[in-house]
Amino acid sequence: MKMNKHQFGDKMVKTVQIIETKQIELLLSHDNENVVYSVRRIANKAGFNLSDEVMIAAAASELSTNILRFAGKGQIEISIINDKTNQINGVEIFASDAGPGIIDIELALQENYSSLSNSLGLGLPSVKRIMDQFWIKSVVGEGTLVLARKWIKYETD
Repeated sequence: MKMNKHQFGDKMVKTVQIIETKQIELLLSHDNENVVYSVRRIANKAGFNLSDEVMIAAAASELSTNILRFAGKGQIEISIINDKTNQINGVEIFASDAGPGIIDIELALQENYSSLSNSLGLGLPSVKRIMDQFWIKSVVGEGTLVLARKWIKYETD
């Protein structure tokens, strides 16, 4: 599938400014370690606390694990972003592959569902739960795209 965030609609892309980006090619299982390390570094640099860093890294790890497990290879792009309207920073994860695609996205987003017998089926639902914004697009035989964002929550007195 063509790796293009604009497939989620220009509004999703135009409302944020990308401050810094790291792209990671996923070919081998140990590439997931690079994803986790990079996400934690970028989340910290964006201003997230340790707890949020770990949660965002878990979401990115789920996405990269799915890419390697189902598509064999793909790409994760991790960015520090700024919402131009609300002036808040966040982290964006864009995952893409040219794998077999997801036949039933609604089913794949249900807790405990997996097309594999040796999986808990927590991957995509946990990414959706952890992140503040989540979009997925998949075409059978072409691949899957996921765009997920987490925004810094500033505490007010």
